[in-house]
Parts: sequence; C-alpha cells; structure tokens
Amino acid sequence: MARENPNPNPTVLESLGEEIIRIVAPVSACMLLVVLLVTALSSDGGGGRGFSSIVTIAYSEDASDSIWDKLKDALGYSLVFVVLITLLTFLLVLLFYLRCTRFLKSYMAFSSFVVLGFLGGEVLLLLISRFYLLIDVVTFSLLLFNFSVVGVMAVFLSKVPILVNQGYLVIIGVLVAYWFTLLPEWTTWALLIAMSLYDLAAVLLPVGPLKLLVELAISRDEELPALVYEARPVEQHRPVVGRRLWRERRDLVINSSSNLIGTEAGGMTSQHTSVVVAEEGPSVSTVTDPLLQHQPGMDRGEDAEGIGLGSSGAIKLGLGDFIFYSVLVGRAALYDFMTVYACYLAIMAGLGVTLLLLAVYRKALPALPVSIALGILFYLLTRASLEMFIVQCSTNLLMF
Repeated sequence: MARENPNPNPTVLESLGEEIIRIVAPVSACMLLVVLLVTALSSDGGGGRGFSSIVTIAYSEDASDSIWDKLKDALGYSLVFVVLITLLTFLLVLLFYLRCTRFLKSYMAFSSFVVLGFLGGEVLLLLISRFYLLIDVVTFSLLLFNFSVVGVMAVFLSKVPILVNQGYLVIIGVLVAYWFTLLPEWTTWALLIAMSLYDLAAVLLPVGPLKLLVELAISRDEELPALVYEARPVEQHRPVVGRRLWRERRDLVINSSSNLIGTEAGGMTSQHTSVVVAEEGPSVSTVTDPLLQHQPGMDRGEDAEGIGLGSSGAIKLGLGDFIFYSVLVGRAALYDFMTVYACYLAIMAGLGVTLLLLAVYRKALPALPVSIALGILFYLLTRASLEMFIVQCSTNLLMF
C-alpha cells in the first residue's frame, strides 16, 4: 500500500522556496563574481585599461560632454545594438528553420571558446597583474587552453555532470557581464533600458523573434539552439530518467511547453537566448513542480501552451538575464556597496515577481523588464536619498 503524504497541503515556503532558490543561487553567484571583479580591477584605477579601450573603440564619453550629448550618443548606440541583436536573432530563427542545427552548435561552441579563451584570458592577465601572481607564459597558456576546451565540452556534452555545466555557464555570464561594465556609464544605462524594451517586444509580440524561435522548437520537439542555465527540478519522489523533450506527444497528458522570460546579450545571439522550459520524462506523476500546480478548470488533456514550468519541469534561464542583471550591479559597484545591496535586492524581487506571474498568468513573460526597472529605480533612489540619509545619521552618531 502506498504511503500517504504526511503533509498534503504544504506551505508556500515549502512548495516554492526550493524551486526559487535553485535559480536565485546561480544568479546571485554571477552577480557576486562580477562585483568582486569590478571592485578588484578598478580599485587601483588602472585595471582593465587596455580591455576598456576595446569596448569604447566606437564611442567614449568625455567629462566635457554636455548631458544632451551624452544622452544622444548613448541612445544612438543602444539603438544600433538592439537593431543588430534583432537581425541576428531573426537570422538564428531562419537557420534553425532550415535545420542548420550542426552549424548553430558549432557557432555556439566557437563563441563559448572565444569567451573563455580570450575574454577569460584577458581577465586572468588583469588579475595576475593586480595581485602580482608569479606564473610563466607556457603554464598560463596551457592552463587557459585546457580551461577553455573543458568549458566547451562541459557546456555541450550531455554526459558532463550538471554542476560542471552550471559552473561554466555562470563563468561565461560573468566574463561577458564584466565586459559590458567597461562601457561608458550613460551608454550602459541606456543599453539596459533598451534591452528590456526589446525583451518585451521579442517575447510578447506575435512576430517577436524569440517567440518564433521557441514555437519552432516546440513544434519539432527539439532543444532550443541557445545557452541556457538549467536548474534541477524539485523532486518529491525518485527522479525520472528520460530524454529531454519540449513536449511528450505520446502521453495522454500534454503539459509541457516552453516559455521565454529573457533576452539576448552582447552580440552572441544564439548563446544568450533566455528561456524557461520543462524537462519531460516518460512519466508525469513521479515529479512535480511547485511553481505550476494543477489549477481548477484546467483539463488534464489540455495543452498548456505558453507555460514554462510543466508538472515535471526544470527551470531553464537564459544567460542573457544573468549577464544584464550582473551588468547593473557591476555598474553600481563602481559607485559604492550600499548601492550594490539595494540593486541586488531589487533584481531578486523582480525575478521573484516574474516567476510568480509566470505561474499565475500561464503565458510567456520576459524576465528583464521588471528586474531592470526595479534595479535602476533603486539605484537612483539610493544615490539621491538613502545615501544622504545614511551619511547624515553616521556623522551624527545616530544608530538604529
């Protein structure tokens, strides 16, 4: 006789806590590493000088520029960036439609190798110079090459332990995010706002490139050609071993679909598409996802289109979200740590709201807009009011 569940009505914390922590933890780790890099490499005023000259080759803000000039140039270059990302995403959709899967995987592998090898190597050189580490050129080259090759294998080979895969995905997000923090300040803020607006259009519009990409992957029962972070599902019983599917067509219960909650990042379009999908196994009754419980009025044979968290789903979050969340806190770290704390809490609140809205409205939702809007708002409020208040309290020895 089957043993009954001693707690048939779990609390909100019991049902949602572990699922949210599984995606909050890696996002927090990515932001923390970016803040540490920004703090370490900018503390002496010389860290990242050569690297910064690369990212500002097209435009560099000058202290003598007026506010209007800074705003105009920042909006112009952000618009160019978004247009480029849009064109590359539509190209990705076209290649995926033509079943150029091998080419797309080769491109993603090459892009990952470039990020780990070149951007990672540049950051390592800056750290070696900053902390006066002793290492010869041959050893450094061998270590960097092996690090990059193992990273590509960890990301694209299915037999690699999931913790290794997750770790390398976070490292890739950290490296790209640090690159973005070297952009001029006004350009960085304009880019964050522009990418959030692009995210809304790409996910919610009927002809949005991300929406088309996911719908095409769903119709073929294929993995999305992108780098996404996969959080292990919450398992209430023994885990089910099954192949990855977007939808189990042979099952009587069709309850898995894909859901966009993110964006593109940094010119590496196919790598940073943000998606939340469900991992479907041969059985849908052995593993449940607390973020998506059976709701009244939903037929068990109904195809829950647009739902990113199926009953056996593992949350998958694209690296674009990791990157732009980290860019925001990285930019705040260039000011002070109080602003970093405020921005971090705002981003986490926005991510939590997005996940809850995903479960409530059961439709595709972008992840950047809420978190980025709250992050920028708290950044401005902290600098304009909270910092002034704390400084006055400290100077007057007022503790509370």
